Amino acid sequence: MIRAALTVLAAALIAERAQAVECGPITFDDARYTICEVTPATETLELFLYDDTGAPMGQFSTINRALDAEGRALVFAMNAGMYHDNRAPVGHYVEDGQEIMRVIESAGPGNFGLLPNGVFCVREGRADVFETGAFVAADPACDHATQSGPMLVIDGALHPRFLPDGTSKFIRNGVGTSADGQRVVFAISDDPVNFHSFGRLFRDHLGLSNALYFDGKVSRLYAPSLGRSDFGFSLGPIIGVTGPLE
Repeated sequence: MIRAALTVLAAALIAERAQAVECGPITFDDARYTICEVTPATETLELFLYDDTGAPMGQFSTINRALDAEGRALVFAMNAGMYHDNRAPVGHYVEDGQEIMRVIESAGPGNFGLLPNGVFCVREGRADVFETGAFVAADPACDHATQSGPMLVIDGALHPRFLPDGTSKFIRNGVGTSADGQRVVFAISDDPVNFHSFGRLFRDHLGLSNALYFDGKVSRLYAPSLGRSDFGFSLGPIIGVTGPLE
């Protein structure tokens, strides 16, 4: 009886924690966005890539089916970093403390190689966006980590290659963190935007000192509190917060 009561209490506490993921629409510079704010001190951020057979999960629905067996479900999720055609991560990737892909420090083609790029690192009680060089120097022990690029905001400054009148506009998504690692905001644009506008969203509107671009064109969000579950072709790394099945 006592054990059952404790189980119910634990489930209630987890549910309360999961419901603390706050998602909602905002408008900045005439562009619409959806943001989801996560408090890493009270909520558990996890990365998802492969299932137990080694196959890429790829879809929010696939992750939910796997979590169902554990009595859990996603309460928020988003694609979280660039990947190859076989869904393998382009850059550094750590899941549950296990490194799957090493850090890539060199410049290269595409947005990932538009240095500086960065790493989103989840540790106990906090989460941080690091510029890749700073990440290598600090060598933090991440429970989960994903590398992407370019950086959007680096210590309060926009990426030096961003142009206010840039004509490359897409649906884009990314993540920003506060200097103390206690505030994490994920954002996806609901209108096509350029890098400069997207970076300014994190720096000037959300007040975050570091922010990292996850992707564009393939950007997708799972936010059941908003009745939203974006669908498309299979994704690579996915970041999410889980809670108990209702």
